[in-house]
Amino acid sequence: MPKFEVFIDKSGNYRFRLKAPNGEIIAASQAYSSKAACMNGIESVKRNAPVADIIEIKDSEGAM
Repeated sequence: MPKFEVFIDKSGNYRFRLKAPNGEIIAASQAYSSKAACMNGIESVKRNAPVADIIEIKDSEGAM
């Protein structure tokens, strides 16, 4: 089962990471000053990820 892990970083800010069922980190958040803001970030990912577009970004030579 995938899971969100909430933790406090070395600077004292809250962060979350999303882990796949195999334990691999598949997403990591920015730093948040409060746990409530971090939890709002998780809710935003849950709400927006299912409808997010996938966009390929290429460099000036056309390579990815």
